[in-house]
Order: sequence, then structure tokens, then C-alpha cells
Amino acid sequence: MKEAIVQPDLEVDIVDSEIPVPKDNEVVTKVVVSGSNPKDWKRPVRSNQAMNSGDDIAGVVHQVGRNVYEFKPGDRVAAFHEMMAPGGSFAEYAVSWAHTTFHIPNHTSFEEAASIPLAAMTAAIGLYQRFEGLPLPWHPTTKPIPLIIYGAASAVGAYAIKLAQLSNIHPLICVAGRGIPFVESLITPSKGDIILDYRSGDQKLVSDLKSAVSKMPDSKVSYAFDAVSEHNSFQNISQVLNPSTGQITLVLPGKDFSAIPSSMTQTTTMVGAVHDAVDQQQFQKATGSRTGNMDFGYVMFRFFGRGLAEGWFRGHPTEVREGGLGGISNALKDLKEGKASAVKYVFRLEETEGVERYRTN
Repeated sequence: MKEAIVQPDLEVDIVDSEIPVPKDNEVVTKVVVSGSNPKDWKRPVRSNQAMNSGDDIAGVVHQVGRNVYEFKPGDRVAAFHEMMAPGGSFAEYAVSWAHTTFHIPNHTSFEEAASIPLAAMTAAIGLYQRFEGLPLPWHPTTKPIPLIIYGAASAVGAYAIKLAQLSNIHPLICVAGRGIPFVESLITPSKGDIILDYRSGDQKLVSDLKSAVSKMPDSKVSYAFDAVSEHNSFQNISQVLNPSTGQITLVLPGKDFSAIPSSMTQTTTMVGAVHDAVDQQQFQKATGSRTGNMDFGYVMFRFFGRGLAEGWFRGHPTEVREGGLGGISNALKDLKEGKASAVKYVFRLEETEGVERYRTN
């Protein structure tokens, strides 16, 4: 099979590799469309290692492990590949664990499906596994719960809005820039949702945030999802979040978060947690519970699939980059330069030189 290996300089070598064979609880999918994420350029650059860094899979099941009972060859699926493991999505065939694989309906395109796994699960973990007190989508709240979503036009931020809507979490205070028109299509102004533009500078944004918070119930906001976690995002949030009850979750580890007051609850949302048997950040470790993020991931991925089938959940807008695997290098460079706004870059494998065209029958 053809496989794309991303170099530390973001050049890409397309090599011939063996088709992977699934382990007992794994699924091997013939990739029709691969998605991409900012981590796909960050991992090779920061580790100075060449790798197949893709994790968003959409395609047709090729082979399953002996313990897999939900999937069979020919099924249309999307899946989240385990980061840093062999069998990434920048290839004709990719590997996922069964619990991070889900069926997609016939009316959902592979392009849309490829936009979902990593980003939507990141949003879900942040809202429901990192925050204490937010209602799950199948038990929506009936009272106002203000929530700040910083980076609302990003894929993670947009999915956080979509899930918050399903949980009836409002008012939403959304922070965005170029993607504001897209965010406007996601929110519910009649329930108090608003959008603030960060492009006028930090001082103006903090002033706008304080004004927005003053109009919230009890003039307080206790939840903030920072889908950016850099460029002064958490510093700005920290100036308006309730100092005694505030909870903030961040998507980037290893930063200097000293600007966040110690009285606030600070967590890091890492989507790789769905592959961890024990959640180091949550109650599971302390209680000895046998269930945790792996089980949460299992449930939520199937929830996404049901939402696609029923029409109350949708993927993120996509832009198909030409050339299949040959288009990955320029796409990752554009991601690094911040050119993507309110869009996910995806790659059709059949456009790769030497790859057969995908046929539906």
C-alpha cells in the first residue's frame, strides 16, 4: 500500500508499506478519505521524527480482529487512530481500536466523516470528562449554565458548541476571529449566545468578556473551554472566570499556566485519553472504577454515528486538498501558518498517484 511519511521539515515521502494486520480488538480500514489536525504537523516537527501522523480515518472496513463483533468487511466507518502508534490515516489502509470506530450512514460523505473523530472527541472529553457539573446531551439542563468557548471557529471549538447545544448549555460566550460568520451559524442568540472578536486586541477582548459576564446569571461564569490554549487565551479567560468556582480546560500541555489563579480548577483535555485504561486526571484512578475514558469514547463515538443518521449532528466544513497523499505536505504547512479557519483539510486517497479509485460496489 501507499503510505505518507511526514518529515520534520513537513516534506512528505510516499512509500510502499505492508497492509497492516489487525490485533484482536482492532479494525483495519481501507481509507477513502483522511482528515488532518494541527498535531499532524506539530508531532513530526517537535519530536524531530518522521512518521505517518494522521489519525482521522473514514473508509470501508477491510479486516477485523477476532474479538471485534460490531464491524465486518465492507462496513462504512469513521475512526480515531491511536496517536503515535503504527497504522496512521495517511495511508491506503489504517488501524483503529474497535471502541474508537463507529458506523457512518450512507448519506454521510467520507469527507464529512473524516472531519469528526479527533476533534469531536476532544470537545466531548473536555465538556463531559474534564468539567464537573455539565449535563450530558441525553439529559439536557433546564437552567442557564454560562460557558466560554475560546477558539469557537476551530474544529474543537465548533464541536464544543454543537455538543453544548445538545446539552442545552447556554448562554455561550464564543470567542473567534475570521471564522465568526461560521460560528454565527452554530449558536442560538435567543438563548443568550454571543460572539466576541479577539482581533481588536487582548485589552478590548477582556473588556468585552467582562461586559458579557456582567449580563450572565449572578454575573458569574464558572466554565471555560480553551480550544486555543496559546496567544494569551487562558490569560484573558482567567481575568473573567469566577475565581472560586471557575473551571478551565486547556487543549495544549506543557505551557506556563501560572496566569491561571490557583483557586480555579485547571485541567488538560487530551483526546488520547480514550486509549488509556486508567484516566490519570479523573475520578477513575482515585475510586478504582472499572470504567473510564475508554468506555466514554465507546459511547460517544456511537452517539456521533447516531446523530449523523438522525440528522442532529454534523461534521465540520472541509476543504479537499488535491493530490491525495501528495497534498499532505502543503496542507500541513498551511496549518502551521494558521491559514485554515473554520475548515478541516482532508485528502482523498484515490487522488494519490498509484492508488486505485474507490468504487462503491
